[in-house]
Amino acid sequence: MDGQPQWGEQSKVEVRRTADGSATLFVPALNEHYHSQHGARQESAHVFIRHGLAPLLPAAAATGQPLRILEIGLGTGLNALLTLEAAQAAGAFIEYDGLETFPLPPAVVAALQPEWDERGTPLKELFAELHAAPWDAQVELLPGFELRKLHQPLQEAALPAEHYNLIYFDAFAPEKQPELWTEAVFAQLYAAAAPGAVLVSYCAQGQFRRNLRAAGWLTEKLPGPPGKREMTRARKEG
Repeated sequence: MDGQPQWGEQSKVEVRRTADGSATLFVPALNEHYHSQHGARQESAHVFIRHGLAPLLPAAAATGQPLRILEIGLGTGLNALLTLEAAQAAGAFIEYDGLETFPLPPAVVAALQPEWDERGTPLKELFAELHAAPWDAQVELLPGFELRKLHQPLQEAALPAEHYNLIYFDAFAPEKQPELWTEAVFAQLYAAAAPGAVLVSYCAQGQFRRNLRAAGWLTEKLPGPPGKREMTRARKEG
């Protein structure tokens, strides 16, 4: 996620195990976890893959056109790697931009590495490659999956107009990072979204959905992952 404090030491974040056995990070300065304590991997798979990516993959694979994804809060790389896994299985080409204000320090990346070692190749190598990749440069993690890590605040990012087909909005909760949940931010993302683009988030807060609609998005509530009653999916007309 798009971190609020500028941590530089491993003591600023803690690796914690969630209910489904997968790992997440806890930020004491925010009293906030990166993912659901009910299951980091199953939350990401439910919100971002099942309800965001999966409906778009068949058309992307059939046309051979790149599916352009923007993630707000690259964080541990979990969403990016699950996206890579699903897209490779579907035969779809992905161009993935991950925006992160405060990248994880190497010590924290190393502490998370065993999580991916358990998954086996190629994901354990790809986790390391993702975090070692240079910022603000396009890197091919695998044929058909191009990654560009953007090291800048969202509000300052010069996002291309009508470019992205799918947006993963995975910032910390509104009460933790209120500056990222404003109508102005969602208007910025609306301008960067291609006609027909989809935005998905774990959040289902009423003010969040009202800000989305004020910025032009059409919103719907969907069943949330374990531990959350609802999530949000939004669409740009087109």
